[in-house]
Amino acid sequence: MADTQSFQAAAYTAQGTAREQVALPSELFDGTVNMPVMHQAVKAFLANQRQGNASTKIRKYVTGGNQKPWKQKGTGRARAGSARAPHWVGGGTVFGPTPRSYAQYVPRQVRALARKSAFNARARENAIFVIDVFNYDAPKTSRMKALVERLGVGDKKVLILTDTAKTNVFLSARNLPTVHVMPYSDVSTYHILWSDVVLIEASAIGHTLAPIAEKEEAPRVKKTANAPVAKQAKPAAKKAAAKKAPAKKAAAKKAPAKTAAAKKPAAKSAKKKGK
Repeated sequence: MADTQSFQAAAYTAQGTAREQVALPSELFDGTVNMPVMHQAVKAFLANQRQGNASTKIRKYVTGGNQKPWKQKGTGRARAGSARAPHWVGGGTVFGPTPRSYAQYVPRQVRALARKSAFNARARENAIFVIDVFNYDAPKTSRMKALVERLGVGDKKVLILTDTAKTNVFLSARNLPTVHVMPYSDVSTYHILWSDVVLIEASAIGHTLAPIAEKEEAPRVKKTANAPVAKQAKPAAKKAAAKKAPAKKAAAKKAPAKTAAAKKPAAKSAKKKGK
């Protein structure tokens, strides 16, 4: 068991504006991390989710098999008393599953220690954020998504713990697959360990944060697609100009040759006239 520690958590508004850090309550966040207890709590939680509906039939519950397939002696076959014996096709199942309860009981103090250990494990990773208050007037998924992205945890699994059951907050995150909302009093060890980041409402851990002015997030400059095209166009234009230059030179060389060829017939015709 680790020594007693104290933790500070980053605090934000419901829109993601940073605030001063908040001291986490020492009664819960004291650095204790008990791995075996957390394993026991998670194993029991998952076992308690099972319905235990698997069912098979032993030979007495399979329809048929009342009549002896053939007489005991004289056929040369092995003796058989029922067509529903386990080694026959269509026969009963031996030691198959039957409906039962998979429930596991974990003492209350062990559950509390496991929950405390899970919180401390996240606190050691600096993965606990405090939100001043969630006061959503209406469900708004875009608002919840903007908060998660502004905190820089859009690609992580986020657990949001509210002070009480808040329907609008729950509905705002229902369509976000990596965000889960639940009351702080209902959280279990499994849910804390499932998440990568935990957002806790300030009033749930005994803090009352005064409201502050919201700061708008700096607009992100999007790169236009035309700029790279223009850069690519310049080298292409240079190449085209380079190709045209030799063509012009070749045309210039051909031109004198043509004039010389034109002069030769003219000279010949002049000689004929002189004769």
